[in-house]
Amino acid sequence: MSAEDGDAPIRVLVCDDQDLVRTGFVTIVDAQPDLEVVGEAADGRTAIRLAEQHHPDVVIMDIRMPRMDGIEATRSMAGPGVSDPAKVLIVTTFNLDVLVLDALRAGASGFLLKDARPAELLHAIRTVAAGEALLSPTVTRALIGRYAERVRPADRDHRELDALTAREREVLALIAEGLSNAEIALALVISHETVKTYVSRILGKLNLRDRVQAVVLAHRLGLTGDM
Repeated sequence: MSAEDGDAPIRVLVCDDQDLVRTGFVTIVDAQPDLEVVGEAADGRTAIRLAEQHHPDVVIMDIRMPRMDGIEATRSMAGPGVSDPAKVLIVTTFNLDVLVLDALRAGASGFLLKDARPAELLHAIRTVAAGEALLSPTVTRALIGRYAERVRPADRDHRELDALTAREREVLALIAEGLSNAEIALALVISHETVKTYVSRILGKLNLRDRVQAVVLAHRLGLTGDM
């Protein structure tokens, strides 16, 4: 998407209780011709109100904020039962990784570390806006691998995987390990477009919203390493 090409810019809501961090995000985003900040929030309740008011394409969400934290705000914006879920990009520090997992389960479309470079932030915003989940392979392996036991409630059944072909199960296992589409294509010796097709089919068959939910489901079922 490019505002210069006549398309509307990606509309971003920035939510962080630290003024310096929030201002930094706003400055970086507003400097891009295809991005536009439509609001700022320092707490979760304000974030929800502004999201309802402005309908942003992407919400940059901190986790620890006053009044209502980012996890509850994310659940209100993008959780189960929300008719028009927002696309939430969680920003955090690595020592809060256990909370990131809760945020992903609450409906977030991805996460980014606060020490990421500006280019990484911009890439993350554009990726999430395009409807793709953003998962850094390295951080995902550490994050979900370390806290896998937290996402294995007995609320899903292995039988639902019966709808998947053997190859789709293989792709799901690689997604759960944090591999990108390009890495999956290389591992399975197939094209990038073929991987995208497999991912789309997996999400559809399992009634999952995005790649993040696929990762969480795979770890809930304990599928990594045995598929």
